[in-house]
Amino acid sequence: MSFSHTPYDGSSSPFAIGLTPLDMAEWIETDAALEAYLREKDRLRAAHPDIVFAEGAETLASQEEVLKDLVSWLLENRPGIYSAAGNDISIAGTGRRIRLDAPSPPLLTAAKLVQEDLVLMRKGEAGWRLAAASLSFPSSWSLREKFGRAMHEIHAPVPGFGTGTRNAGLIERMFDNLKPWHPVKRFNWSVYTDDALYHPASSGERDVRPEHAFLRVERQTLRKMPVSGDILFTIRIHLDPLLALQNLPGAHELAASLAAQLMALDEAQLAYKGLAANRNLLIERLKSL
Repeated sequence: MSFSHTPYDGSSSPFAIGLTPLDMAEWIETDAALEAYLREKDRLRAAHPDIVFAEGAETLASQEEVLKDLVSWLLENRPGIYSAAGNDISIAGTGRRIRLDAPSPPLLTAAKLVQEDLVLMRKGEAGWRLAAASLSFPSSWSLREKFGRAMHEIHAPVPGFGTGTRNAGLIERMFDNLKPWHPVKRFNWSVYTDDALYHPASSGERDVRPEHAFLRVERQTLRKMPVSGDILFTIRIHLDPLLALQNLPGAHELAASLAAQLMALDEAQLAYKGLAANRNLLIERLKSL
């Protein structure tokens, strides 16, 4: 067994901005779970169309730019998976054929091609705000609640990232200074009670038991679109059983690093992640690995 990403190895600390340069050849991730992710997106769109997608009326041109750019990248960088025929894109191994001129928002069409969620941020009077998104796999937040809000409002529940904090100011400046030819990436991670991709609004404290726990890793990329100037977030979710760490090379070091980072979380951070009750239980189990 192998994990795609292990940011808890110390390379990405919790509650840190942690932006690093992104190699554009690695922009979008595709793996054997592609069809499973796309099928779950289909299910969620059918069940919750107004919860997993939102758009500002003024974002159409920006959405079209994203779709065009994404299709071009997929055809060039993932030719064994994506192929074009007229205005259609076929996805190998899935039987899917996506119409690029479908009568639906371009950002939604783009999201039907990839495992990532896609979020557009736009600069406004109050700062960078969430202007459009296809968000099928949120990690304990609600698109309905965050749509249209500025970054400092979106991050208000996150310890150390709300209005007036140093981190909120840093994020605004980073977004302002981001260049189209210098995309970046970052990781976020937590421990969840199951391997469900769809985790909307936070349910508070989680009864996370080691034997049933999953490491939920978010791989985020940020690109400033060259025409619109909007920033495109991509968010890819990876889910790995916590105890499967013991099967990885360097398992001892990974488990020790994860335990140390859990131990370092303060009360507010633990409460935000829903791990206050079971943090010590998780740490003891990790030490036993």
